[in-house]
Amino acid sequence: MSDIIHLLPDSVANQIAAGEVIQRPASVVKELVENAIDAGASNIQILIKDAGRSLIQIIDNGKGMSETDARMAFERHATSKIKTANDLFSLNTMGFRGEALASIAAVAQVELKTKREEDELGILIQIAGSTVEKQESVSCSKGSQFSVKNIFFNVPARRKFLKSNTTELNNIIAEFNRIAIINPHISFTLSHNDAIIHKLIESSLRQRIVSIFGKNINQQLLPIDTQTSLIKITGFVGKPESAKKQMHHQYFFVNSRYMRHPYFHKAVMQAFERMLTPDTSPCYFISFTIDPSAIDVNIHPTKTEIKFENEQAIWSIVLASVREALGKFNVVPGIDFNQENATEIPIINSSTRIEAPKTSFNPEYNPFKQNAENTSYKRETFDWEKLYEGFENEKGSTTIEPTQSKIQLTNETDNDAIVLNEIENSCAEFFQFRRKYILTSVKSGLMVIDQHRAHMRILFEEYLQSIKQQKGVSQQVLFPELLELSAEDCNLLTEIKDDLAFVGFDIDCFGKNTYRINGIPSNLEGKESVKIIEEMISANREKIKDKKTSIHEEIALSLAKASCIPYGKILSKNEIELLINKLFSCENPSYSPDGKVLLHIMELEELEKRF
Repeated sequence: MSDIIHLLPDSVANQIAAGEVIQRPASVVKELVENAIDAGASNIQILIKDAGRSLIQIIDNGKGMSETDARMAFERHATSKIKTANDLFSLNTMGFRGEALASIAAVAQVELKTKREEDELGILIQIAGSTVEKQESVSCSKGSQFSVKNIFFNVPARRKFLKSNTTELNNIIAEFNRIAIINPHISFTLSHNDAIIHKLIESSLRQRIVSIFGKNINQQLLPIDTQTSLIKITGFVGKPESAKKQMHHQYFFVNSRYMRHPYFHKAVMQAFERMLTPDTSPCYFISFTIDPSAIDVNIHPTKTEIKFENEQAIWSIVLASVREALGKFNVVPGIDFNQENATEIPIINSSTRIEAPKTSFNPEYNPFKQNAENTSYKRETFDWEKLYEGFENEKGSTTIEPTQSKIQLTNETDNDAIVLNEIENSCAEFFQFRRKYILTSVKSGLMVIDQHRAHMRILFEEYLQSIKQQKGVSQQVLFPELLELSAEDCNLLTEIKDDLAFVGFDIDCFGKNTYRINGIPSNLEGKESVKIIEEMISANREKIKDKKTSIHEEIALSLAKASCIPYGKILSKNEIELLINKLFSCENPSYSPDGKVLLHIMELEELEKRF
């Protein structure tokens, strides 16, 4: 029998390695930008076409490469960062594995132009599917220019599983943010289809965060600056009121490298204990500076999971640092004596005579003595029977006048459809209990309806129908509101802008990453439209799919939650009747759109057992 074990060809081995390193176009951007930073670039340009499917171009003004280095850079495990195994524990660079360029060249068409400052001519190399197609001298500027075209052109199965352009572009922006935030000393330009998304100049860390996420975040940042013999922690943490429901704007960095660390995230969350509303998370931008020998970055191909030698001690330092920042924020604000309109505090003069305040009263006055001498006081008369007027209205007790209509309700319990008996409105009474529930009798017993969830179900189906029919009613506002978003959120808003228009939102662009809200849905008057749109974007950030139906449902659900009647609202008998009629005309009147039970029937037998 012949031998069956053999070595894989380099092209196949590179494609297997690419599966770990290059997962999507954002991975290409990450690897090439990190290489440009290691090359000492002070200006990096990132040009994207079709969310990276057609073109990813990275241009830097770094030190460039010689002809030999440029050719060797595409070989597997070729690197200038490490020479021995001990070098893995003293790394201060971004990339070091030597897999990035080989993996990219295995699944895309790559063109490299590079030149060192001391060379007269640069070198041009073209590779497709790990095969070198051209190598020649060329005239180019100092630095390197990578052009990656048609990613996964030779692996159609991988290309087929790429997400929509919106999702892939958001992944690219997310990777860009992780690198740009912690490198404020480098200027970046990011553009997609010839439209500039970010143009960042050299600045401080705070200015870089504001440039990426908008000026509204500036006043929410609290500085962190802690230095110990073990670690140095700097950066910013958001104020408690800036917390969001989605885990967004949360960044850990170690030695200028982005990382994920759930253990340290728990330390931050514990520092915010009893300061946040349920299901919300704060934003933070925390950077660690530590001896490279105390960390191990070689445990994950993408180098985002990092192991620390003294995690428990660092956890305590993170907790104390965040609490210190929050403690300084909670202290009574100091007085700014440099303000032009500051209140003038008078100076006490020893020659000035100070008199105590005086009071005057009639010592002979007796409120209980009614006579001719004391007629100024009269006890106010009050008809105590009037105290109970309107008492029933306050409790929300209502009775509906008889009508001839009948309502059919279908309820599902344990996956078995149970058709409830008809509600005979000719003899039914509706009662609002605790300004929260609506009680009514049915032939089988007593039905209890949650008014908040019932109205949410009604509005959800109405909004969903408006989107499908594209017949939303918009109400123009007298003073348009401005909505400032990050580049990632702008990309998502552009994707759902037409759907928002179908439910009544009139939104137009008002400059870079800023939109103007000219009109809102007719039943959202008095609501915070900016906050509602931000919540819809936040809800779709993680749940967005290629199918438009999921986006439609998220928009309808967000609007229904924002505009449905709250608990504690007193309903008139006409409002209750209208609510009941609309509820039982819905497709699913038993559950709210977020899956919660909105009605319950207490069987007559159960009621009789109680007595």
